[in-house]
Amino acid sequence: MFKTEVIHKQLHFKQPAGTSRGVYTTRNVWYIVLTDTENPHHYGIGECAPLPALSCDDVPEYESILKDTCRQLEKNADTVLENLKNFPSIRFGVETALTHYQTQSLQLWHTPFSQGKEGIPINGLIWMGNFDEMYQRIEDKMRQGFRCIKLKIGAIDFDKELELLAHIRKHFTPEQIELRVDANGAFSPSDALEKLKQLSEYQLHSIEQPIRAGQWKEMAKLCDNPPFPIALDEELIGINHLSQKIELLDTIRPQYIILKPSLHGGISGSKEWIDLATERGIGSWVTSALESNIGLNAIAQWTATLQPTLPQGLGTGLLFTDNIDYPLHIEGDCLWYHPEENEPDILKWLRS
Repeated sequence: MFKTEVIHKQLHFKQPAGTSRGVYTTRNVWYIVLTDTENPHHYGIGECAPLPALSCDDVPEYESILKDTCRQLEKNADTVLENLKNFPSIRFGVETALTHYQTQSLQLWHTPFSQGKEGIPINGLIWMGNFDEMYQRIEDKMRQGFRCIKLKIGAIDFDKELELLAHIRKHFTPEQIELRVDANGAFSPSDALEKLKQLSEYQLHSIEQPIRAGQWKEMAKLCDNPPFPIALDEELIGINHLSQKIELLDTIRPQYIILKPSLHGGISGSKEWIDLATERGIGSWVTSALESNIGLNAIAQWTATLQPTLPQGLGTGLLFTDNIDYPLHIEGDCLWYHPEENEPDILKWLRS
């Protein structure tokens, strides 16, 4: 038997994080703590972090729903997860807290990654900014050794963004640097195809969410025969039930889907998406969503069980000034877990 506790923390970005929903300087995160009623040293922690104005469970009563979920968890953990389909960030927190409680280790799943024998290939993320800022960030990622770079586009003049891509291709071939772009729905259905054609000149791996979510008919047209592959991200948010997922995939037929467990159904819901996509010949990769290292570690440990070959979108936990230290390290273009390092005092950090 365990008792539950909810702890709220506000994390601070090292530098403002520009997104399609505005600029973040802080991040509100809630942590579920499960503690054995007879042994305070036996505990499990999960991270719940909805993204403002993006997550389907970003609601005013979020904290009260979370606390009510924890009360239910104390009574019957088996029935709670099924009732959380519409609250993916809470479901993710509950799933990972239970797994941590059971394993009593940050090595939540047994894989070569958790043993420190293999790294997970990741992309280097270039945040939205002005031309000079993005140019400098690209140079930095190249120097760090990334072989796959993802640029968020749609924030500055499109011609300037093409100029950035031209700069990269002038110095690096597609074999040397794989390029992904994320439009976050910035294009309109009327100009999206023309912009995709212009972008295709730079031999890109894929583009995420070229038009805003919810326009299935228009997105299906784009995905039917695109100049280069299209990946869905925001499109999947709020599609939480099996029949809805099947309908979306069969209607749009994208080349890829991108899973963020905090947004797309937790671990179990994300796995359901991946299985459905695989059945249809649709590729996928996993991305974190501005979690602290507690959530990032859980996502990375699970991602390793999928034996990924494509670069994943992991590593955003390094963006905060007040993050908890974890045995996670980016080396070259891979995320590594070092089990030989001492595990952090998570409870002390949470209560500080």
